Amino acid sequence: MKSIIKYFRELFLAFYSLAQGMKLTLYYFTHVRKVNITEQYPENRETTIRIPERFYGELVMPHDENNEHNCTACTLCELACPNGTITIETATEVTEDGKKKKYLDKYHYNLGTCTFCGQCVDACPSDAISMNKQFELSEYDKSKLLLVLNKPGSKLKAKEKKS
Repeated sequence: MKSIIKYFRELFLAFYSLAQGMKLTLYYFTHVRKVNITEQYPENRETTIRIPERFYGELVMPHDENNEHNCTACTLCELACPNGTITIETATEVTEDGKKKKYLDKYHYNLGTCTFCGQCVDACPSDAISMNKQFELSEYDKSKLLLVLNKPGSKLKAKEKKS
């Protein structure tokens, strides 16, 4: 007897939930919105498309006019990446005083496996990388998704001494 009561109770709750959903759908169908929610994407690509402030797009490494960047090759972004999208190749050089100094050789970024979470940007202590607002990133060739972010011949910015 309990199972029959349980069955009809579940059946009643299912129809009640369906009725609530249909009531909300009917409300949105009959009331006109003042603001459009959807964007007419391909037509307004250059004119009125609004990208939210917190949108994470492609990972970039900004360089200044002297082809210098802020990356110290600490590999914290590589460690913070949840799926191994970032690979950093470092090299060492010997300074005038005989010390070995590590510098960035190549900053590999696999756009095809990136989840656009932004953890690499949050982990970077020198603000060397950032996410831009680019969202049209599809390619037919997978090799075009393997990027090197540091430009050829780029070097680390010299630290400004505070007086």
